[in-house]
Amino acid sequence: MGRGRVQLKRIENKISRQVTFSKRRSGLLKKAHEISVLCDAEVALIVFSTKGKLFEYSTDSSMERILERYERYSLSERQLLSTDPDPQGNWSMDYPKLTARIEVLQRNLRHFVGEDLDPLSLRELQNLEQQLDTALKRIRTRKNQLMHESISELQKKEKSLVEQNNALAKKVKEKEKVEQNNRAQWEQQNNIGQNSSAYVVPPPPLQLPSLTMGGSFVGRAVEEDGAEARPSPNTLMPPWMLRHVNE
Repeated sequence: MGRGRVQLKRIENKISRQVTFSKRRSGLLKKAHEISVLCDAEVALIVFSTKGKLFEYSTDSSMERILERYERYSLSERQLLSTDPDPQGNWSMDYPKLTARIEVLQRNLRHFVGEDLDPLSLRELQNLEQQLDTALKRIRTRKNQLMHESISELQKKEKSLVEQNNALAKKVKEKEKVEQNNRAQWEQQNNIGQNSSAYVVPPPPLQLPSLTMGGSFVGRAVEEDGAEARPSPNTLMPPWMLRHVNE
């Protein structure tokens, strides 16, 4: 006996409905893969369960590229067929697609952070791993580039600081040399002043004016050695002084 045709209506039994969904979903994904391989077609399949769980299949490694292609195609078709000049009509048509696009992006973001991975198949997990590896390589390359640039900048700053330090050290040495020269000149000048003040030139011998009376010398004369000279006994004296002496 062949299988009878199943009536297409909602299955009321919850368990039977879940079992049928799992079987039909697997068959649908299998058929999508077969048509993509046999006919070399790009296929994108998105299925949401009654609980809101997402199941998808895409021939490309990225579902976004197929969705973008679909959006461009549908937009061009709408522009050709649409006769409504009111742009609000287009906005109402774009809203469901934009909402689906946001959901896809949010789901991919959750996958990239390691969340909600249960619905993914082995192939999808491999594609996700490949994308993460590629992203990590780019991140490491950029990080290494920034580190090399930072090291080069620090080396330039170090070279500049060393040059400034050498210039300052040179100026300090020159200043110390000038101060030493000034100190030596000052000490030399002080030594010369002290020597000149210690050496006193002796004054010339005091010469008193001579008093002569009648050709004789009266008074004191200062000799060169500073001793007083006594009057000569042969000095002639006036007669009245002789008389006074004899008395």
